[in-house]
Amino acid sequence: MADKYILAIDQSTQGTKLLLINQKAEIVWKNSLNHRQIVNNQGWVSHDLNEIKANIITLLKKLLTEYSATEFQAVAITNQRETAAAWSKSSGQALASAIVWQDSRAQNLVTKIMNPQKASMVKQRTGLQLSPYFSAAKFAWLLKNNAKVQAAAQDNDLAFGTIDTWLLFQLTSGKNYKTEASNACRTQLLNLHTCDWDSDICQLFGIERQQLPQVVDSNDHFGSTDLFGLSNVQIPILSILGDSQAALYAHGCYQPGSFKITFGTGSSVMLNLGSKFPTNIDNQLNTSIAWSRNGQRQYVLEGNINYAGATITWLKDNLQLITSPAETEALALAASSQDETYLIPAFSGLGAPYWLPNIQAAFVGMSRSSGKAELVKAALDSLNYQIADILDEFARQYGQLDNLIHVDGGMIQNHYLMQTLSDFTQKNVVCAQTAELSALGTALNVLNQKPKTNTETHNYQVQMSLEQVNKKRHTWSHWIKKLQ
Repeated sequence: MADKYILAIDQSTQGTKLLLINQKAEIVWKNSLNHRQIVNNQGWVSHDLNEIKANIITLLKKLLTEYSATEFQAVAITNQRETAAAWSKSSGQALASAIVWQDSRAQNLVTKIMNPQKASMVKQRTGLQLSPYFSAAKFAWLLKNNAKVQAAAQDNDLAFGTIDTWLLFQLTSGKNYKTEASNACRTQLLNLHTCDWDSDICQLFGIERQQLPQVVDSNDHFGSTDLFGLSNVQIPILSILGDSQAALYAHGCYQPGSFKITFGTGSSVMLNLGSKFPTNIDNQLNTSIAWSRNGQRQYVLEGNINYAGATITWLKDNLQLITSPAETEALALAASSQDETYLIPAFSGLGAPYWLPNIQAAFVGMSRSSGKAELVKAALDSLNYQIADILDEFARQYGQLDNLIHVDGGMIQNHYLMQTLSDFTQKNVVCAQTAELSALGTALNVLNQKPKTNTETHNYQVQMSLEQVNKKRHTWSHWIKKLQ
């Protein structure tokens, strides 16, 4: 019998990957296409949903020149989270560009509905700090500012969803309008206690229940697809997971106290809390659902950093300090150890655990001798200062954490960044062997498997004294407070 493959669609912030994964959870084929980052002069970040769909079709055509659709056991999806899409239920056509998770254009809307009582209700029910980062405020912004969205709402033809729901709707020609727990919990509309949409919070944002998809398990039978007419057989869609939760799954972080860090455009620091509903979700981090499988949910505590790889892109494209991200390691290593330059990367405010939406980005502490190498080093260090602060909050809320940090994403190739992560957190760092952890995680969800082999490669151990680390982190905290 010929091997059957999982076709994994990994739709991320920067682009889309298609991967074939065999029954041993090995990647046998992959290809990718980037899509445009549409940024206007106000700093709004958008994606063209039609471009994303067209890229998937292009990749599918390439795949089907080498493999037959009859070899595909199932389709599994993993996706960028919080990014908000709106489309017509009747035609399937996008009504607006997607508002990307980084985008904070809805800050004024959040400010208008913000009061201590409402903020507390949102946090207690959804586990999330009231913020324009999440999809709810983005949906509400579209309802208030986009004529096509408003018209579709009046005609009862409006579909809101995160990227997973948009992809599912398109793949099934509009037959299936669903999402699952790991994505739904990041909209700020899902009640964590019931795992369904919260009517009071929907009303707070002006969103109607009929404008939202059905919430199902992460390993549900989501429907079947003929891959936009490219296949003569229907292939079941059997897994959807948000990219960060999919990476947690692929790392094998199934036990409470285990955690991982994903380094992408942004960064997700995620701690497994186990299957027991968290008793205290009124904290400076976000409580979410890791996944819901066969009706059983696991919960996570998460801190999100808006600018990780995006900071390096800014160094390259805006400041033109580097021509490639690969240059940052050597520059950081060459920087003066005496330099006290810090970057506060608040390009759209600072999220967890600070929640400072109005703070602005700045290089601080520079001297006359500060140069390119020192600025690059400060940019890399800024990411690890934020991670260390999140881990401190993890420890306050949960207690004892594992002494191992599991990491994945393209930035883990930067040895300076990984060594500094180990130093700043005073923990050992173990790196994933593959950069495709999210795709692997959603495929494992179909296969009902845990990783069978050691998925980790480089190991970094602490080299900096706690006294040195505390001095650096104290200065970081000083600058955060000064810039508020």
